[in-house]
Amino acid sequence: MAFMEKPPAGKVLLDDTVPLTAAIEASQSLQSHTEYIIRVQRGISVENSWQIVRRYSDFDLLNNSLQIAGLSLPLPPKKLIGNMDREFIAERQKGLQNYLNVITTNHILSNCELVKKFLDPNNYSASYTEIALQQVSMFFRSEPKWEVVEPLKDIGWRIRKKYFLMKIKNQPKERLVLSWADLGPDKYLSDKDFQCLIKLLPSCLHPYIYRVTFATANESSALLIRMFNEKGTLKDLIYKAKPKDPFLRKYCNPKKIQGLELQQIKTYGRQILEVLKFLHDKGFPYGHLHASNVMLEGDACRLLDLENSLLGLPSFYRSYFSQFRKINTLESVDVHCFGHLLYEMTYGRPPDSVPVDSFPPAPSMAVVAVLESTLSCEACKNGMPTVSRLLQMPLFSDVLLTTSEKPQFKIPTKLKEALRIAKECIEKRLIEEQKQIHQHRRLTRAQSHHGSEEERKKRKILARKKSKRSAVENSEEHSAKYSNSNNSAGSGASSPLTSPSSPTPPSTAEHAPF
Repeated sequence: MAFMEKPPAGKVLLDDTVPLTAAIEASQSLQSHTEYIIRVQRGISVENSWQIVRRYSDFDLLNNSLQIAGLSLPLPPKKLIGNMDREFIAERQKGLQNYLNVITTNHILSNCELVKKFLDPNNYSASYTEIALQQVSMFFRSEPKWEVVEPLKDIGWRIRKKYFLMKIKNQPKERLVLSWADLGPDKYLSDKDFQCLIKLLPSCLHPYIYRVTFATANESSALLIRMFNEKGTLKDLIYKAKPKDPFLRKYCNPKKIQGLELQQIKTYGRQILEVLKFLHDKGFPYGHLHASNVMLEGDACRLLDLENSLLGLPSFYRSYFSQFRKINTLESVDVHCFGHLLYEMTYGRPPDSVPVDSFPPAPSMAVVAVLESTLSCEACKNGMPTVSRLLQMPLFSDVLLTTSEKPQFKIPTKLKEALRIAKECIEKRLIEEQKQIHQHRRLTRAQSHHGSEEERKKRKILARKKSKRSAVENSEEHSAKYSNSNNSAGSGASSPLTSPSSPTPPSTAEHAPF
């Protein structure tokens, strides 16, 4: 099969969820325009940074492309006359820096391809739509019964995952969705085990897992086909969005913010927890729970994208839970992500920041109790409850689920062991990243404390005290020498001079580290 051709050697597997930050370091005026020199950094390491040069017109082009999100972004206005004045350039630089701050701290915008290409053209120059089309075309050479209806452009948030609306030639009215995804940085399965597990996914039957119709993989990517659902995902229901619309348009700026009814929250929450428990019991790593990965079918929620962990793709919420060292297993990741999902179901929008200090009024205090156990400062600091514990909480314990479908997902023993090892490797990388972030945060706090006004004043006072003490000690030493010299001259004796006593060392308290 042509689809099984090997990937190019030396492929770099970036974690696209690692935040990019951007700081304008300088500007330079040329004949008719100004260029801004920007330092871009990936993550916390200064060594992982590079310079880019951008004109105002580049910012304007990016801003026009981002209008699809429906947000009012603070790009400084155009100016045709006087735009080379030094004061104007300095003011515009401040405005452009503010613009960069806004787009790099917005969770959805910062992960979109437009922003990544603007800030990191070297790593995001490829057209993943074209790559996906090539792979899909190769697949169709050996599987002629399928036919592409249209690309579903940018309906997901992942840069390296593309979707196509499909049909079967002898069933032209049925619509399916093909998803193609590249490998991610957490792909630790061998190529053989990876392909076997991907092909095993259509055999997974569970009332709260969305059925995979067909699945195949090569050493560099995977291709899956599912039925197209006109109703869309749980996120589409919450945001009242059309499933085929681009991700930025659907979810960046909802026209109406409204949570779900309490009974919906209880039922959907219970169903999602049940399927998470099923996967955890099977030893199948998930780690990709969010509202766009939950399909709605009738009154049931069905989990999507079980292939993501096999592909080694990073989680939508990774930049959140990588800040908390107690969220260090895929089970605890699922529980924390469930907290995000429950917040969205309850309030119709994601939390402004995590951890959440206080929660707005909710339809029931039982909802707040679950949110506090997964998103509060205390929970993020001390660790997540188990899925079993959440199922016992009042919000979900009285929900009756009626389904006749019996769960089935037989994973051979050898593949279970491969999954266990891969899961440990995924968790190990997460723990290492959390450790680095924690150390960086401590260092930043120490530097900030050391450079604070109060600390500078303390150091000045200590320096003055030390200076005065040294002056006194020098004066005493000089007096002692002068006295001894006079005594020797007056008596005419040849006795040796007496050395002055050693100065008293400064107290530890005065030179304690600060």
